[in-house]
Amino acid sequence: MQATAAASAAAFSGLASSSPVHARGPIERSGPARFRIGIAGYSLRPYFRYMKGKEQKFQLIPEDVSFSNRDLSGGLTQVDFLDYCVAMGVEAAELTGYFMTPGPDGFPTVESLLELRRQAFTRGVVISGTAIGNNFTVGPGERYEQEVRDAMRWIDLAAALGAPHIRFFAGTAAQLAKTPTRMDEAVAAVNRCAEHAAQKGVFLGVENHGQLSAAQMLEIMERVDSPWVGINLDTGNFISDDPYGDLERCAPYAVNVQVKPVTKSSSGKKSPTDYKRLAKILRDSGYQGYVVMEYEDADVLEALPKHLAELKSALA
Repeated sequence: MQATAAASAAAFSGLASSSPVHARGPIERSGPARFRIGIAGYSLRPYFRYMKGKEQKFQLIPEDVSFSNRDLSGGLTQVDFLDYCVAMGVEAAELTGYFMTPGPDGFPTVESLLELRRQAFTRGVVISGTAIGNNFTVGPGERYEQEVRDAMRWIDLAAALGAPHIRFFAGTAAQLAKTPTRMDEAVAAVNRCAEHAAQKGVFLGVENHGQLSAAQMLEIMERVDSPWVGINLDTGNFISDDPYGDLERCAPYAVNVQVKPVTKSSSGKKSPTDYKRLAKILRDSGYQGYVVMEYEDADVLEALPKHLAELKSALA
């Protein structure tokens, strides 16, 4: 294990200081860049009835905001969110697993997911994927194994839902920095899940979550040798003095793009996302796929339509 950790550290050092030749190249695509715009359910998180398998103290949708024929006083459901996507004029919806109605074991039932799949189809909304909030840098032991088991369970559920993609969190930069072997353990977990995902036809998009750097993301891509794994490229998650440079490096490996309205510098300063610059990065990389807006501020109902319009204009 010590030898493996040393090799991992050496590989990371090389990634940080030079442009490495990856064991697996960028995703091969055919034709020009193409985009399908969607919204992430996480954008409306204060309004959903459930949060991670439990009822939460949700906020009520204001009476002057109308996008569903159903009574919304009991908190949003995933079907209500589909109606919201219809009202916003987008093609796709990312149905975050956090907000799904739980079954007896805390996970949504296959029956409920099949019904949700039917509801999406009849509305002409494509389910772009789901998100599950796993962590593979917790260290070896029972929690680590449970994280892997839960992730594999979600792969099965995503297949039932008809979701082609799952947002995966490999772990956090702080945990990776604390113990060198954490990268080995995270890569091993993603590889295990990738084998199962390949059997179910579900892509795993490893997100630049938890302040992972572009170099760490590229190391994971180098070491996870599966055509069913890529990067879930969150435009607001690189805490960096050159976030657009980081996005440019990682875009060729993207299997999903998650757009936030701000970027953050290494000092924590927030800047409005330059949608035109982002669009150029995606076009230059040849990206083809979903571009999903994730809005995290409290004024989502007022502000998200404006940001969607700007994003659509930039990607047109």
